[in-house]
Amino acid sequence: MMTNPEIERYIKNHTTPEAKHLAELNRETNLKILYPRMLSGHIQGKFLEMISCMIRPKMILEIGTYTGYSAICLAKGLTKEGVIHTIEINPELENFSKNYFSKAGIEHRVKQYIGNAIEIIPLINKIFDLVFIDADKENYLNYYKLVFDKVRRGGFILADNALWDGKVVKPVEQGDKETEGIIKFNDFVQNDNRVENILFPLRDGIMMIRKL
Repeated sequence: MMTNPEIERYIKNHTTPEAKHLAELNRETNLKILYPRMLSGHIQGKFLEMISCMIRPKMILEIGTYTGYSAICLAKGLTKEGVIHTIEINPELENFSKNYFSKAGIEHRVKQYIGNAIEIIPLINKIFDLVFIDADKENYLNYYKLVFDKVRRGGFILADNALWDGKVVKPVEQGDKETEGIIKFNDFVQNDNRVENILFPLRDGIMMIRKL
């Protein structure tokens, strides 16, 4: 979901600028990596950083590392002994993100997994303060169900792309499993009496969920 370009410029001009390593990561992702739109980017990244700094998590779980931008932003709010666990299915991105974790000075605070999150999540024996879901959309509900019992009471789950280019309010095309996945996830969360939630119209939509 894109806002008016003038409004976008105004928002950018009234947001703390990207850190040097994040701006470099942003540029290199756009130059070298497929589907650079998957990168969180400046505004969303700052939002994630702010949320993390407010929560001050000891343990974060991220599903969908991509090139590491969001992990770096989320790590900014970690407690002194905090760790972010991040899962990426594409092994070709591992060294790219590791390089930027090092440039950001957080390599010692990142536990990186390469593989299928549905298989990896059950193996992580941790309780999380904050979870960020930003992976394949058809499995959002599966990820939610897998992580729920690993989130502490009062902890938060954030899910990216919850508006999915506005497709959530249009008739779903036959075979569009990604849109179906987002809609099923959004509807399940809305009717889950174990949580309270708000859907932010930030970028492509972020669903924020607090476990009661």
